[in-house]
Amino acid sequence: MAYSVAPLSRLIDQFARLPGIGRKTAQRLALFVLNLPEGEAEGFARCILDARQQIHRCAVCCNLTDEEQCTVCGSAERDHSTICVVSDPRDVLAIERTREFTGVYHVLHGVISPMDGIGPEQLTLKQLLARIDDTVSEVIMATGATVEGDATAMYISRLLKPMGIKCTRLAYGIPVGGDLEYADEVTLGRALDGRSEM
Repeated sequence: MAYSVAPLSRLIDQFARLPGIGRKTAQRLALFVLNLPEGEAEGFARCILDARQQIHRCAVCCNLTDEEQCTVCGSAERDHSTICVVSDPRDVLAIERTREFTGVYHVLHGVISPMDGIGPEQLTLKQLLARIDDTVSEVIMATGATVEGDATAMYISRLLKPMGIKCTRLAYGIPVGGDLEYADEVTLGRALDGRSEM
């Protein structure tokens, strides 16, 4: 008979459900939590519950926030004429880390994927279209470089073009430090198409 402690097994199962966490890592995390002092363990559990109860979608861009509007939408220092459309809140964090983009965002919370039963209705497209007025000059499509990401970007650009909005797509190419011999044909082709003057 195998050794088993039911509450520990359930805790390991819950950690194993997290993205990128395998069974061994889940076991390590569960044992770490068990070894926390009771106050710290309660604080950890409270943080999860508080985040679950307090975080919701921004009324403007649909990114995650604990206020009515996120800090980006509420900032007078951001360029509200440029909207960067991303598929996931993690994409906002990635772009913000560059400290290069000064516009605002719109989070779709997915991409069009008929195979997964996700159509335009499941995305936050109505909220995006409601934001488009004469103050918006450009919408940047920053969905992933996948078939679904490209299809979603194309779909949105077709909705916006008749409104006279400039629609652009993030350039794709060779990563910094990457060798050309390891790049696939599509990436290399896009890098050539998206080249810029030096």
